[in-house]
Amino acid sequence: MRLGWIRAAALSELSEGAVLGVEVAGRRIALARVQGEVYAIADVCSHRDFPLSVGEVDADACTLTCEWHGAAFDLRTGEPVCPPAVRPVPVFPARIEGGDVMVELP
Repeated sequence: MRLGWIRAAALSELSEGAVLGVEVAGRRIALARVQGEVYAIADVCSHRDFPLSVGEVDADACTLTCEWHGAAFDLRTGEPVCPPAVRPVPVFPARIEGGDVMVELP
């Protein structure tokens, strides 16, 4: 059963090339805005349970790098693109609706 589309943040809170940590329906989610698209990824590094929302977005590679040990994740798939992480993190469908960022949760 899916919870459906839920408002995660105002689009104005998420600058281009930035990441924002939010809680949606009890889940920690990192929102990232890259080239006008919004991505939603679980806000936890699969390497050491550290919040990805304090990391850095690479707009050219469409990745989010964990600040703690440097593991980077593809924002589109959640797959790690470099060590030390080897396990992916969940991603969620996201869209812009009016002035809001909406996320679809299972």
